[in-house]
Amino acid sequence: MLAGVRFVPRLTSTAARNLHTTRMAPVAVGDSIPSVDLFENTPGNKVNIADLCKGKKVVIFGVPGAFTPGCSKTHLPGYVAKADEIKGKGVDEIVCVSVNDPFVMEAWGANQNVGDKVRMLADTGASLAKALEIDLDLSAVLGSVRCKRFSMLVEDGKVAKLNIEPDGTGLTCSLAEAII
Repeated sequence: MLAGVRFVPRLTSTAARNLHTTRMAPVAVGDSIPSVDLFENTPGNKVNIADLCKGKKVVIFGVPGAFTPGCSKTHLPGYVAKADEIKGKGVDEIVCVSVNDPFVMEAWGANQNVGDKVRMLADTGASLAKALEIDLDLSAVLGSVRCKRFSMLVEDGKVAKLNIEPDGTGLTCSLAEAII
């Protein structure tokens, strides 16, 4: 051995990845939906998103904020309008997720007349957004970390189709038309 030179073993990329406690890339097709509790209507009504997706075909779409213009004028109304068509293709549930409190999500759903077409789930602490690595710091404009605008088709707990807006907030690939 050379004097003063220390040998440091080099990890393979697989071994190095296994040492990380967080994902190294955002959610991808084939990934399992993480076990995260979201809230419907009240803080007492927890909905585990992984359990919700077991044995079902579920469309999940996420928006940066309830009552924001793009979300209220285009994104959510598109899923409400296309709900029958989407469910006609074998989808059991359509879920809207946003980093808000459950009361805001319930009020937004009532304001948008979602009825039983779309479930409105609150990701209160951005737990799902962070687990999927689609969190977006919008503190300067919306006051907190939010989720990127996305849509996904989940089949029996696995992501089968995924659309994440390239800039996180646009209205192109994550609209209802793109998931069906």
